[in-house]
Amino acid sequence: MIDYRLCIYNSAKSVLDGLELSDVAAADAFCDYCIPCFKFAKILRKSPAAIAADAAERVKIDGMTVAALNGYLNFTIEREAFVRGAFAAELGESKPLDGKTVCIDYSSVNIAKPFHIGHLMTTVIGGALCKMFRALGANTVGINHLGDWGTQFGGLISAFRHWGDEKRLVERGLDELLELYVRFHNESEKDEKLAAEAREWSKKIESGDSYAVGLFDKFKAITLEQAKAVYRRLNIEFDSYLGESFYVDKVAGVEEKLRAKNLLQTSDGAQVVMLGDDMPPAIIRRSDGASLYVARDLAAAYYRHATYGFDKCLYVVASHQALHFKQLFKVLELLGEPWASDMVHVSYGMVSVEGMSLSTRRGNVLYLSDVLNAAVEKAQSIIEERNPTLVGKSEVAESVGVGAVVFDALYDGRLKDKNFSLADALNFDGETGPYVQYTHARCRSVLAKCDTAESADDIDYSQLTDDEAYDVVKLVADFDDAVYAAATKYEPSIVSRRLVKICQAFNRFYNADRIMCGGKAQTARLALTKRVADTLRYGLSLILLDAPERM
Repeated sequence: MIDYRLCIYNSAKSVLDGLELSDVAAADAFCDYCIPCFKFAKILRKSPAAIAADAAERVKIDGMTVAALNGYLNFTIEREAFVRGAFAAELGESKPLDGKTVCIDYSSVNIAKPFHIGHLMTTVIGGALCKMFRALGANTVGINHLGDWGTQFGGLISAFRHWGDEKRLVERGLDELLELYVRFHNESEKDEKLAAEAREWSKKIESGDSYAVGLFDKFKAITLEQAKAVYRRLNIEFDSYLGESFYVDKVAGVEEKLRAKNLLQTSDGAQVVMLGDDMPPAIIRRSDGASLYVARDLAAAYYRHATYGFDKCLYVVASHQALHFKQLFKVLELLGEPWASDMVHVSYGMVSVEGMSLSTRRGNVLYLSDVLNAAVEKAQSIIEERNPTLVGKSEVAESVGVGAVVFDALYDGRLKDKNFSLADALNFDGETGPYVQYTHARCRSVLAKCDTAESADDIDYSQLTDDEAYDVVKLVADFDDAVYAAATKYEPSIVSRRLVKICQAFNRFYNADRIMCGGKAQTARLALTKRVADTLRYGLSLILLDAPERM
C-alpha cells in the first residue's frame, strides 16, 4: 500500500519550510490528509490561510487533489487510484519487525490450581500479541512461567497425606487437588502444626526427596494436562514452560551481580536492594534464606536475555502487580543493564462474572473450561435454531462459543475491568466474535456461488468508488497498519475493533450494492468481497479465533 503521508511530506516539504512528517495528519471530515499551516505563520510572516492557499497552488501530486481551507492544506486521494493501490498490496506482506526478537511471558498458571476465568485476560492478550508480533516478522518466544515454587506445595503434600486418596486423584484430577488445597488452608488456620508440616515438606521438595518430588511432579502433570487442553481450544502454543523452580538455583548469580555493584544490603536480616524514596526496597532473600519473587524474576530476565537476546521482553500480568515490575525493572536499571528499558509490564484489568470477583484460596472458583463449555453449548443452541441443516454443527459451535469468550475479552482496552456476560458475548448482531465470524461466512457463501479467479487486470476499480464500497476499501487497505499499532501498543483491541468496523462497513455495502449483478460491477464487487473475507480470516487468526466457512 502506498504510504500517502510520506508522499505528501516529500511533495510539500520544499514549499513549507520546516515541515515534519508528523505534521501530515489523517483526516475524515473534508479530506483524507491535511497539513495545519499555523506553525508556519511566524516563519513565513503570512496568515495560515494565505500559506495554505499558496501551497495549494504549488503542491502537485498525481492521483490526489490539493485544496486550502481555513488555514489547512487538504489532500484528497482520487478514489480509483486509492482502490487500485489497495488491491495491489498483499495482505500481511509488511514485515517491519523482521529480525527482532520478542519474549512474551503470559498465562503462567500455578501448579495444582485450576485454570480459572481469572487467567483469561493474561492468556488471550499474550496469545494474541504472540501471533501479531510473529505476523509482523518478529521471532516470538511465548513463555509460560509456571508458578511451581513455594510453601503451598508442601501444604498440598501434607493435605494429600492426611485426606487424599490415589484413586480419587486419578479420577478427579485438579478438582481433587483444589479441594485438598482449600481444606488445608482452612484447617491450617486452626492448627499451627499443619503449617509447620507444610514447611517440612517444602524443604523436602527443595532437597530433592524422591517421595516429595515424585508426588509434586504428579500434581504438576495433572495441572499441565488440564491447562494444555484449554490452550488447544484457544489456539495457543508455548515455546517454554520453564517455571519459578528452574530459576531458584540461579538467584545466587544475581546476588553476585548485586554485590559487585554494592547494591545488596541487609535489613532486619533480609537481603534487599534500596530503590529510592518513592519505592519500597526489593527483597531478594528473606531472613530465613528463602528467595522471593523479584529475585527469581531477575534470574529469569538474565536467562532470557542470554538465551534469546530479546529486543523486548513483555510480562502480561494484571495491573495489581505494577509495583513488583517497577521494582524488577528498577533493579536491572541500577545494575546498569542497557536492556532494562526493553522490559515492559503489559497490565490489564480484573475479571468478574456477572459482578462476582474470584478467589482461588477460598474455593470460589469458576473454571475457564466450564465457561468455554457453557459458551459452546449456547452457541450450539443458537446454530440449531438459525441453521438446523448446517454440516459440522459441533465444530462450528466450538469455534463460535470459544471465539465469543476470547473476542469479548479482547474487544475493550486491556486496562478496563471486565464483567463477563455469556449472553452479550454470543450476540450474533452486536460487536462480538460471532458477528465477525458470521460476516466472514457470509462473504464465503457469496464467493462460493461464483468464479472469482479474475486477475487484477480484469478488475474495473472505478466500480468500487461509491461511498459504501469505498468505506470498505479504506478499512481493509491499511489493516497491516492496525496490526502494527496493536502489537507495538500491546493492545489487541485495536485489531478486534477494526474487524467489527470492517464487518459493519461490508454489511452496509452488501445491502446497498447488489454483488451478483453481472458485468464489470460484479467482478469488482466479488474481488472486494474476497478481500474482506481474507482480511477477516487473517485478523481473526491474530486474535486466536477460527473463521468458519459456514454458519
